[in-house]
Amino acid sequence: MSRNKALPPGESLIHPITSAIEPIDLAKLFPVEQPLELELGSGDGSFTLQYALAHPGTNIVALERLLGRITKLDRKGHRAGLNNLRLLRAEAAYVLEYLLPPGMLDAIHVYFPDPWPKKRHHKHRLISEPFPPLARRLLREDGIVYLRTDDVDYFEKMRELFDSAPGFERAETPGTLKALVTDFEQEFNAQGIPTNYAAYRKTSN
Repeated sequence: MSRNKALPPGESLIHPITSAIEPIDLAKLFPVEQPLELELGSGDGSFTLQYALAHPGTNIVALERLLGRITKLDRKGHRAGLNNLRLLRAEAAYVLEYLLPPGMLDAIHVYFPDPWPKKRHHKHRLISEPFPPLARRLLREDGIVYLRTDDVDYFEKMRELFDSAPGFERAETPGTLKALVTDFEQEFNAQGIPTNYAAYRKTSN
């Protein structure tokens, strides 16, 4: 199915989560079976739309907690006829742990997650000790996690967590991927704040 073929009128890209324990078969959300990637925290969808349009041969599931943001992305994705994009409205940590089957994802994108800068709030960070093993369980062999943040302290912690996690090795973020910027990234870069990139590939070890 072409990415430019119009979706049926009124058909939402938001997949309703009807169970708190039943895993979601992400592959069944799409009309064509092809490589599957997950974005956690899509924000206003600026990266999501660019990425889905640039990669019609990849199915993308974007997860966002805020209703206003995800409904806006739904409208934009529908107008663009993005058959390779589906949306979930939920808390990322819960979905990762309970609602996704293992070994399905070719990539996980996490861009500018809330840094929770105060030390007493670090426990709320998405990229924390439970994240690498959860990501490894969900990724296919050679699947990859892409990370971005403007927060240097958080970036160093991300590096520390993944460098010490079994079953991952450092990888490069392609220049073509760096060229697709998020809404937060545009704002930060305009203020002279650089983006920190990291990528980790799942290994067989």
